[in-house]
Amino acid sequence: MTTSLEGKTALVTGAGRGIGRATALQLAEAGVAVALVARSEDQLAETADRVNELGGTALVVPADLGELSEVSRAIQQTNDELGVVDVLINDAAVVWPLGPSVSVDSNEWAAAIAINVVAVAALSFALLPAMSERNWGRIVNVSSGIAAHPGSMIGMNAYAAGKAALEAHTINLAAELAGSGVTVNAFGPGSVDTAMQAWIRGQEPAQIGAALHERFARSYAEGAMITPEQSARSLLPHLSSDATGQIWNASESS
Repeated sequence: MTTSLEGKTALVTGAGRGIGRATALQLAEAGVAVALVARSEDQLAETADRVNELGGTALVVPADLGELSEVSRAIQQTNDELGVVDVLINDAAVVWPLGPSVSVDSNEWAAAIAINVVAVAALSFALLPAMSERNWGRIVNVSSGIAAHPGSMIGMNAYAAGKAALEAHTINLAAELAGSGVTVNAFGPGSVDTAMQAWIRGQEPAQIGAALHERFARSYAEGAMITPEQSARSLLPHLSSDATGQIWNASESS
């Protein structure tokens, strides 16, 4: 069964740039009002300007998702100004800390997990009651190919652990909510040319590991990446279906 998204409300994290921004714009084009959440207010404002140009409705919600109080405030602001949320796109993530695990600061490792996993769960749990009451909701957690191949990118332990945990959380929550009308799925966006990828390429090879640096530099040099817009376009059609507990990939047709 398919459902139109027009007239619904979405909260998109990481909406200031990259996949999050592209997804928010795709949603706006589909008639969805979007709450744009990220740390960088200036980037969110640029996304909101583009939504407005498309004739859509956007709300700028600057927030540090590593702080649970900020998560709660973002939800409250969205509910107050746009109404209840129908669609949650958890895109915000950090790739740091990088490098040999023995040199990683444990506090940075924990901070990465707080953003990449804890904030995702906190947003989902807080928005679930209203979705369940209406018997309709869509939660999408943006994952990574590293979750299926955690040994493939040495030097990214926090990111690998976080994305693997994210997919387990997704599938378990989907099973819990089966039949409720609220779906929970993960999305593997593919190898996307984003600021995060550029940041990794800009790091010193000796600091993050020569093999890791070379992998990302080679992918960029070979033109193997897709654009954020291409990735987002492959995600949007999935939101109209009732499929749940799945891991979608940008390379798969919808």
